[in-house]
Amino acid sequence: MEALLRSIGPGHPAQPVLVLSNRADAGGLERARALGVRTAVVDHRDQPSREGFEAALQAELEAAGADLLLLAGFMRILTPGFIARWEGRALNIHPSLLPLYPGLHTHARALAAGDRESGCTVHEVTAALDCGPVLGQGRVPVLPGDTPATLAARVLEMEHRLYPAVLARFAAGDRRPLFLP
Repeated sequence: MEALLRSIGPGHPAQPVLVLSNRADAGGLERARALGVRTAVVDHRDQPSREGFEAALQAELEAAGADLLLLAGFMRILTPGFIARWEGRALNIHPSLLPLYPGLHTHARALAAGDRESGCTVHEVTAALDCGPVLGQGRVPVLPGDTPATLAARVLEMEHRLYPAVLARFAAGDRRPLFLP
């Protein structure tokens, strides 16, 4: 999230209006505030239902005037009804080369499979988990002796390059996939 915020400067086709989290202790909230971006928290545990949680999320997004939804480290599955409101305007980053390894534990799964490379994918959010159209991918080698943690660290560096680059293109109306080596 911070890499996205820092990448947006004068002339960028997107401007941040809100950083929203379901966890009050999320480190990105303080970093966003320090960069002058409005923040909000909607704790899912304080909501009576998933629908109530998503209604509260939607209310915050509407109040901020958001027209793009960028997910980064948001570890809640959103319902098809919520996603439908953001169809074609919601992006997510995932730490694997989708369609490989949707869901969790991506680095351990890549290592267990003996993959020679890994990476990350920016995709449009759809009702099917981690299955939306690919907007970009960045690749990193799997090195001898890698652990899930060491691989994750290299993939995160690539995420910080890929997501801002895809956002700039997407916000300017370019949906062609971007592939970084």
